Amino acid sequence: MKLKKIITITAVAVISVLLIYGFILISQIFSANTKFEEKEVYVHVPTGSNYSDVKKILEPYIKNFDNFELVANKRSYPENVKSGRFLLKKDMNNIDLVRAMRSNIPVKLAFNNQERLENFAGRVGSEIEADSLSLLKAFRDPKFLSDNGFNEENVFAMFIPNTYEVYWNTSAEKFRDKMIKEYHKFWTPERIEQAKKQGLTPVQVSILASIVHKESVKKDERPRIAGVYLNRLRLEMPLQADPTVIYALKLRDNNFDQVIKRVFYNDLVMKSPYNTYINIGLPPGPIAMADITALEAVLNPEKNDYIYFCASVDRFGYHEFASNYADHTKNAKKYSDWIASQGVTR
Repeated sequence: MKLKKIITITAVAVISVLLIYGFILISQIFSANTKFEEKEVYVHVPTGSNYSDVKKILEPYIKNFDNFELVANKRSYPENVKSGRFLLKKDMNNIDLVRAMRSNIPVKLAFNNQERLENFAGRVGSEIEADSLSLLKAFRDPKFLSDNGFNEENVFAMFIPNTYEVYWNTSAEKFRDKMIKEYHKFWTPERIEQAKKQGLTPVQVSILASIVHKESVKKDERPRIAGVYLNRLRLEMPLQADPTVIYALKLRDNNFDQVIKRVFYNDLVMKSPYNTYINIGLPPGPIAMADITALEAVLNPEKNDYIYFCASVDRFGYHEFASNYADHTKNAKKYSDWIASQGVTR
């Protein structure tokens, strides 16, 4: 009886210890183990990182690292570190934290209204791991340009404004390759045929659309403006587009932050391939990233006999159109007088 009692007591003690250990272990595994106050945070693990690097990245966000490592080791995470962008939520337990560090969350990258390739590279470089210099190098790679029918001046036409999902750790080359796929996806056989009907290639559509985009923020007016410019191209007239002159001025000054609201005669005679007052035809590349409504406006222009237009003083944001120079002169004087009365000197 005495031996039996000893065995019973020992068994109870062992079970108690195991239960206590199990409770502690479960507590370590399933207790909340974050120390940030936000509802969620994203952490970024650079390409080539190892577990030591990850520990430094996670240290500001995890309360008890020993508990995290206990689970991480059990789940072989140190040997299987992933690079990318990972979502941590407040009060996650260690199992959830390890699981989160295995799930690379894509970035929703939206872009439009970019004025030139350098600005665009900076915009993308602020959202993914690849920096702006590596992106520019990838965009301007001679073989890539040659293989896809672009050059350094018109490659900006490749980018179709939209919202895209890309992984944060996407390389510059992979991002570029995704963009060329999206370009070909946009340029369906139907759109290419529409471009041909206007006497344009897809790149030329993008260049003209960039001018239309800059001329008017009113989407309902863009097909009419596109019709005017296509009329001028068919007549072999200079496009005489003020936005191209403004672009040339900014390019000359290497200052795309300056605000230019008024173009003067001396600007119109400036020597630049982007000055459509002295050069017939399209400039060598887009002067901005044309959005889809501007592209569609060029592909589906309004059929009209207008040759001229200028900003309206009666319907702000819109333009007054004319089919002869005499009517255009009246419209232009009205606008010139108004803008002078506003004290706009540049």
